[in-house]
Amino acid sequence: MNEIYISTDVETDGPIPGPHSMLSLGSAAYTADKQLVATFSANLETLPGAEPHPKTAEWWATQPEAWAACRKNLEAPDAAMTRYASWVRSLGGKPVFVAYPAGFDFLFVYWYLIRFTGDSPFSHSALDMKTFAMALLKTDYRESTKRNMPKRWFDKFPHTHVALDDAIEQGALFCNMLKESRG
Repeated sequence: MNEIYISTDVETDGPIPGPHSMLSLGSAAYTADKQLVATFSANLETLPGAEPHPKTAEWWATQPEAWAACRKNLEAPDAAMTRYASWVRSLGGKPVFVAYPAGFDFLFVYWYLIRFTGDSPFSHSALDMKTFAMALLKTDYRESTKRNMPKRWFDKFPHTHVALDDAIEQGALFCNMLKESRG
């Protein structure tokens, strides 16, 4: 079974799950040779009792289009996460969660999966693109930002702060990095 790289982006209303909510989840499943196999997206209802973090709410006020996009067609978290876990399992292969940064996105997705489905199809397989860039660039972690990455790694996708758009963009970036690392 080959690995399938599931580039994932979340939009949230705060820095941690529980006190704050995941608003939107987008994933793009890629093979190592950069074939986009499938996509998933869901906009979630906020958690009961959760509140937006003031700094995050302030940032969202500067992103009206992305905010509107993540507040359409809302699903209950349990329904969305059950649908997501089934989607991941339906892809076949060994799923690897990929994100930039994985420390943030995986935190939310894993918490929501465990909370609402009791299990994670990823186990603990989460690949951080920033760490991968650090290794490829042979530089410090904090210098491994997108602005310091070679232009050849980027396809012409916009970064819209709409979860699925950003998951597709970052998945293509990851596949370009992977190709170069193996090249």
